[in-house]
Parts: sequence; structure tokens; C-alpha cells
Amino acid sequence: MAASRRRSRFTAVALATAALTAGLTTGCDAVNKALDCVQTADSIADSVTDLQQAVENAGDDPTQADASLDSIEKNLDKIGDKTDDADVNKAVDDLSKAVDNVRAAIRNGDRTPDVSPVTDAAGELTKVCTS
Repeated sequence: MAASRRRSRFTAVALATAALTAGLTTGCDAVNKALDCVQTADSIADSVTDLQQAVENAGDDPTQADASLDSIEKNLDKIGDKTDDADVNKAVDDLSKAVDNVRAAIRNGDRTPDVSPVTDAAGELTKVCTS
């Protein structure tokens, strides 16, 4: 009887430990994903600043805007690959569309496209990554 109780206790302790470990691992994964999102959103914010400066200086070097747009898209791919959060994915999609619109405007000869939709969408992405 005593051996049976010890075995039951051992089993209960083992199951509790496994459940706790799984919970902590899941929690850490969520924290790591959130940190990745915030870090990538921060990189995107830097690229948006670069884009704004590139548009202001389009006469000096028109390729800078393309480079900034490429950087934003690369970082959007990173976030999209690492999350399954619906709000983050929507913010990524919105920012991607804004980037596509600026790229199309530049391709169509607009040397000073309106980048405010990109700025707004990047702000929204940062907001959802930090909430």
C-alpha cells in the first residue's frame, strides 16, 4: 500500500512538473515572439525614417527610396514568418500595401510620393507589437 501511494505521488509530481515546464516554455515562446516583433518593428521604424529622408532628398539619389522600401519589406517578411497573431498580420499587410503604393508612385515618376500611409501603418505595427 505504501509503495502504491509513493508511486501515485511520484506520478502526480512528475505530471505537475511536466505541466509547469510546458507552461513556462509556452510563455517564453510568446515572450520571444513579442520581442522579435518589437525589434523588427523598431528596424522598420528606422527604415521608414530613412524612406522619409530619401524622399526629401530624391533629387540627390532616387535609389535611396527603393533601398528603404526594400528594407521595410525584408523586415515585414521577418515578422510575418514569426507570428500567427491576427492583429500583427493585419498590420503587416497594411504596411505592405502602403509600401507597394509608394513604390508604384515612384515607378510612375512621382519623385516625392506621400509616405504618410507608410508612417501610419508602421506606427500601427509598433502599437500591436507592444500591446
